[in-house]
Amino acid sequence: MNFSSVYIEDEIAETERVIDILARVGDIPRIKIERYGEIFNRAGQNFRLQKQAPALILAKKHGKKVLPAPEGYGFEQGSGFYFSHMLNCLYDCRYCFLQGMYRSAHYILFTNYEDFMHDILEQSAQAAGNVFYSGYDCDSLAMEPVSGFCNSFIPFFANRPEMTLEIRTKSTQVRKLLEFDPLPNCVVAMSFTPEAAAKRWEHRVPAITKRLLAMRKLQQAGWPVAIRFEPVIAEPEVENNYARLFQQVFSTLNGELMHSVSLGEFRLPTDFHKKMVKLYPEEGLLARETICSDGMVSLAGGGAEMMQAIESRLLTHVDSSRYYRCA
Repeated sequence: MNFSSVYIEDEIAETERVIDILARVGDIPRIKIERYGEIFNRAGQNFRLQKQAPALILAKKHGKKVLPAPEGYGFEQGSGFYFSHMLNCLYDCRYCFLQGMYRSAHYILFTNYEDFMHDILEQSAQAAGNVFYSGYDCDSLAMEPVSGFCNSFIPFFANRPEMTLEIRTKSTQVRKLLEFDPLPNCVVAMSFTPEAAAKRWEHRVPAITKRLLAMRKLQQAGWPVAIRFEPVIAEPEVENNYARLFQQVFSTLNGELMHSVSLGEFRLPTDFHKKMVKLYPEEGLLARETICSDGMVSLAGGGAEMMQAIESRLLTHVDSSRYYRCA
């Protein structure tokens, strides 16, 4: 992975983790800053242009680090929590809500992992939910060779079997996970769309076959794996496309050993959608007729009938007890 430059907050510049990360990113311009917001939140940025040559920002996360999962998110259906050690993603999926959420396409890596762990423990002690999701504002594994996320968080959760970690990813960077003994309380969840959709909208994402092979290695090593068929996007032949994808997935992975499987339709907050349309006015996906309800945008032509048809196909491959619909 290549970065145009790296910005480092003064407060963390001399910490061991930052020094290790800087050794991994190579000889690129290094700029000291006081706070990441100076770069990430400044006005007049263009997400689309920055995505062509993004920088890495090393920062300390202040304030709340563990938040309630959005309603209907994850296999706990919103009763869990999420944390983001990174903001933004190495991949460039045209449907991704991050393009509408942030002004900047630069990658922020919050390096104060121990503070995240402290807040996870605090949240676990205060609330009934013990499921923690990583990968909502980023791809949890895509930057693993730089971030060292697994080296820190896998041992942390290994010592706390009462908690569950879900790592959401599209990455094939599973080598570090395979160096650890599998954890029954750590679920690796991979997101998939059919091949036609992936080729059209999932730029820089590893091929479906490569991601499935990575998941098979994890499953064969004893790791709990999960599949997230998200986002489901209405298009011609969508049912047949998903039928082929299901066949490909479940001929590679053992559905009986799957932790969970989900479907989730394409939906975006209205404000995010408007920003994305301005960024990519030529993108047909974002120019489609939409339906707005409760501040969310979905595509016309989808809806309950489409989802039910795809769901019926999916449930021929996996037991309903392992399935949930992502809201």
